This record gives sequence, structure tokens and C-alpha cells, in this order.
Amino acid sequence: MDYYVGVDGGGTKTTICIASADSSLLLSELTGSASWKEYGTTHVVSNIKAIIDAFPIGADGRIAGIAMGLPYFGEGEAGDRELKSVILEIFGEIPVYLTNDVEVGWAGSLGLLPGVNVVAGTGSIAFGKNEAGETCRCGGWSEFFSDEGSCFWIGRKVLELFSKQSDGRLPRDELYSVVRSAFNLSNDIDIIEPVHGKYLASREKVASLQLLAKEAALAGSISAMELYKKAAAELCGLVAAISNRLKFEDEPFLVSYSGGLFKTGELILPHFFSGIEAFGGLPVTPKFEPMFGALLMAFSLGCPSGLPMLQKRLSDGYCTQVAKNG
Repeated sequence: MDYYVGVDGGGTKTTICIASADSSLLLSELTGSASWKEYGTTHVVSNIKAIIDAFPIGADGRIAGIAMGLPYFGEGEAGDRELKSVILEIFGEIPVYLTNDVEVGWAGSLGLLPGVNVVAGTGSIAFGKNEAGETCRCGGWSEFFSDEGSCFWIGRKVLELFSKQSDGRLPRDELYSVVRSAFNLSNDIDIIEPVHGKYLASREKVASLQLLAKEAALAGSISAMELYKKAAAELCGLVAAISNRLKFEDEPFLVSYSGGLFKTGELILPHFFSGIEAFGGLPVTPKFEPMFGALLMAFSLGCPSGLPMLQKRLSDGYCTQVAKNG
């Protein structure tokens, strides 16, 4: 029996799933970071291989294809060459389709249908594919000068707004009080030490400051509410750029969205939806997880006749077992 594998590699965790060609068996497993720039290519790829080898497919089972989405791929020729070389060395003759994790996110969110997927979590990025199979990635360059509309971006803006409101460059509102309380400040300038000492070295901690914007907005802060409106405009800009480049035949074209920022609900979604709809997009919630997007890609490349059954199994929430390693 042939089996196909989908890998969604992330900076914190990696999810891997496998399915038989007839989708009668569907297993998944969770492992650690796939940040090969941080942990090394050999370590990351070997770990993924060990997980795949532990799936109970039997002596007659054969891995016929893998779709693997990993962070950083496509962002530097030297790194890409090294990663490809290690994958070839470790996986041998097994066909591996290697891509950036943003593409498997698109594949899962839209079930391989043409359209755009926007991710706004710690960072922000968008990926699209049109009816002709042409692809486009937008945003996600670097938190230092990109990732507009993300939780990290909002976190930095929260600190900027606080400093301006403290100085009197902007009118003080609820955001000023929320930040002052969160940092337990008796003197506003004292915020510098914890920010430099605990936040600057951590993308996640800076992104967590988005929660202060949420608290302030729900308390009535005009500056915080405007911040979410601006974030939505930045995210819509990603979609607009992709739409302009890919020129979708169908209108409205599908736009899926995921990531922690969208969990703020009414603070972001109405602005995002209206912006998307203004240039011909149709917002839709994601269909499947990114690891299942990778699995769909593996099937589309190696077993297209099995796609309808796999789609049905996934739509039914079918996953009989989670594989465990000793």
C-alpha cells in the first residue's frame, strides 16, 4: 500500500500526518521546532524522518510522496541549497515536494482552491494561487521592517502610543491607563527597563502586547480601536497586492484568514471583511489545518485520484489514531 505524508513545520512545533492512498488510514503526530536555521538542517530533517518512520504502515507499506512546508525556505539561495541537500541525503529516493510553510497553510485553508490565505499571528504573511497555478507570496519579510498588521506590529505600536500619550503628543485615553497598569508603573519612563530587558529579544513577548491593545479597545480607547483598523488595512493590502499580480479569473475570489490577531473578533474582522470585499474578495474561514494542506498537496502530486476521498475524510473530521513514539 502506498502512503503519503504532509509536514507543517513551524518555529515552535511541527505537525506531521500520513494517509494511505485510499484514505482508510489517517494518522498524525506532533514534534518540536522545524526552525532549521536555529537547530540545524540535519537535526530538523532527521527528526521529521524519525517521526515518519515510526508510523505503523506495516512491512508492505511504502512512502510514495511527501509534501513538506518548512519555515525560511525560499528566503535565501544558500540556505535552500543546504536544506535540499540534507533532505535528499536523508530521504533518498522518496519524492519530497519542499516549500515554505505559508504554502501548506494556503493549501489547508482553501482545500487547494484558488485564492489567498492571510496569516496574522506573531507575524503576518499572505500567499495566493490562481486558477492557472501561478503563486504569489506577500509580506512576512522581517519583524524589523515588515510583518505589518501582525500582533508583533501592534505590540510595537502600543508602546509607541503609550509614549506619545505620556508625553502629551497625543491625547491620553484608556490605552495609556491599561499599559501603565500592566507594567505597574509609578513613573512612565520606568517602562524602558522591562521593555529592553525582557521584550526586545522575544518576538512572542512583543506580540503579547497586542492583548493590551485589545483590553484598551474594549474599554473604549479610540487610539486602540484605530490601531486595529490600521492593522486590517495593512492585511488587506497584502491581499490586494496578490490579487493585482495573480489576476484571479473568478470573482469574488476566496480569501481565508487565520492567526491569533483574528481572534480579537469585532475589533478586526469587520474592517478586514469590508476591505477584502471592496476589491472583489470573499472572506472564508479555513477548511483544514496546515498539516492537512500539506497532505492534500502530497496527494495532488502523487495520487490525484485519491484526493476526493481524502477531502471527504478530512471534512468528516476523520483521524482514527494519533501515532506515538516510544
